[in-house]
Amino acid sequence: MNEDAKAFWNERFAGDDYRFGTEPNAFLATQGQLLKPGFTALAIADGEGRNGTWLAAQGLDVLSIDISPVALQKAERLAAERGVHIATEQVDLAEWTWAADRFDIVAAIFIQFAAPDLRQKIFDGIVRTLAPGGHLIMQGYRPKQLDYGTGGPPHAENMYTEDLLRAAFAPLEILHLGAHDSPITEGSGHDGMSALIDLVARKPLAAESNPDV
Repeated sequence: MNEDAKAFWNERFAGDDYRFGTEPNAFLATQGQLLKPGFTALAIADGEGRNGTWLAAQGLDVLSIDISPVALQKAERLAAERGVHIATEQVDLAEWTWAADRFDIVAAIFIQFAAPDLRQKIFDGIVRTLAPGGHLIMQGYRPKQLDYGTGGPPHAENMYTEDLLRAAFAPLEILHLGAHDSPITEGSGHDGMSALIDLVARKPLAAESNPDV
């Protein structure tokens, strides 16, 4: 466990306020047509649980992971207040084992704490852990976000481009990939005009990957 990272995020999530609010990411919430009750979902670096809690409210079986135990306690509290259940696990993504074909939905919303080496490990893990036919729902920042300064780390190398995401998720079927500048309001952590990029991708079924089967 990276103790420095844990301490950093514990400090960021300390207190009663929810740093990124309690409502789901707006782009995630537009993808409800992909969700079915009983689906399994992984909310990566879910922080205080706003996205995992929303997925659970749609009837999904949710695992919310984060490095910060302070954040996970708040996530559990938010879920209880909303009358839903989420499983939580304290995870250092540099060390976590991504189980194969485990999740129908993977939500990766603003996980740009990860520098390129760790990012590649996470992206490979996402491809591995998606079940055949499962969907990745991702939103992140583009390098232009540094001009806005309305959220995210001040590191251009952590940001995404369309070419980067197409290459990283080449094993998946890209259903939607779009870059846009839009205002977002997600607590004090993300607030204002932002340089965004959205991705929805599907893991092919085995027969689709190998049509001779």
